Amino acid sequence: MQTGEKDWEICLMKRRFALREMETRLHILNEEFKVLHEHNPIDHMISRIKSPHAIEEKLIRKGFPVTESMAEEHIRDIAGLRIICSFTDDVYHISRLIEEQTDLRLTQKKDYIEKPKPNGYQSLHLIVEVPVNLTTAAEFIQVEVQIRTMAMDVWASLEHKMYYKFRHDVPKYLQENLRESAVTLYELDEKMNTLKKEINMFHTLPSIRI
Repeated sequence: MQTGEKDWEICLMKRRFALREMETRLHILNEEFKVLHEHNPIDHMISRIKSPHAIEEKLIRKGFPVTESMAEEHIRDIAGLRIICSFTDDVYHISRLIEEQTDLRLTQKKDYIEKPKPNGYQSLHLIVEVPVNLTTAAEFIQVEVQIRTMAMDVWASLEHKMYYKFRHDVPKYLQENLRESAVTLYELDEKMNTLKKEINMFHTLPSIRI
């Protein structure tokens, strides 16, 4: 039995609520960190909900019946939140803060920064179950959280455009150039991260009176 329009509407509504909950939590953490440490680990956030058509396509691709219940069970990234940070340290700090939220359930963690994908892709992925209080009952709704630096985000955006442009038949030399650029951006992120630490150490040194 195919899922009706109302079923999809309810499914997507719950995920909108879960995204709002996550965004509110992260805005609070970011603001608190700003007051305590004079630094915002989060530069900005982008949220998105998959369309029913995209969900149906993914279910078909995975070999599952196209129903809302199958989507609930097997599609973990219907709701997605991308968190963009300035520094690699901030990526891991935000990840720890999310993992330490006692009422969130972390069901999956993939570190593509420590171990990038073969094409060079880097990001930290979490699947978290977010409590959403509805009129009927409280439910835990899955949200995919991607945390990355600005450089990683620029690379991922370029990679997406390239594969869309060439319909996944990307010339080998472009794939290799993309992999090389990922290494270059990683090295730049590491240099910027080290520079930030050095600046912070200098800032905390006691002033010398002459």
